[in-house]
Amino acid sequence: MGKVVERGVIETEEDIAKGVRALRRKCPHMRRVHDVVGTPPLRRRPGGFTGLVRIVVGQQLSISSAAAIWSRVEAGVVPFDPAQIMRLDDDALRSFGLSRSKIATIRSLATAVLDGTFDVAALDGAQDQDIHKALTGLRGFGPWSADIYIMFCLGRRDGFAAGDLALQEGVRLVMGLEARPNAAQLQDISERWRPWRGVAARLLWAHYGMMKKISSATPG
Repeated sequence: MGKVVERGVIETEEDIAKGVRALRRKCPHMRRVHDVVGTPPLRRRPGGFTGLVRIVVGQQLSISSAAAIWSRVEAGVVPFDPAQIMRLDDDALRSFGLSRSKIATIRSLATAVLDGTFDVAALDGAQDQDIHKALTGLRGFGPWSADIYIMFCLGRRDGFAAGDLALQEGVRLVMGLEARPNAAQLQDISERWRPWRGVAARLLWAHYGMMKKISSATPG
């Protein structure tokens, strides 16, 4: 994999605040969102094998459902490593709330790590495009999973998950668009937020979550 020459990383709450200040200066949409939701949380996660498994757990689930299943997985796999995953049978993994397809994905990942065909540590210093290539070559990992790893496990400040439906809907609401942008359209829109797209995403997620709560609390 090609190595990163220099890349901004979000490590602290002050990094988030710095990104917010930059976004407020350059984008009126981000300024309005920040006025409503305030400064978003850090949302950093461990990387490596643990981080990848957690991403698999969260695929196509709400934040609350993913958190509940992850807590059971983390408590039930001790030590948390590929070898222990392979020691557990499917019934044990299903008891944590994992679906059949997610079990297959996690086992495939564990096997690739154990046999040396996939080097998790190499992701740390790789270019984003190389991370995408490496992860999407694994069973059950698509562009969204790669983007989430880049954003939250590696903490790269310009990471952005253009394929995330909540981000797409969040942009539609914030910008008053008639239709929700697709991944390619959102990728183009997000160019205005470089090099702080990771903070823009956190703001948009916070705003979308707030609007969703308001909508669900409003009588039909």
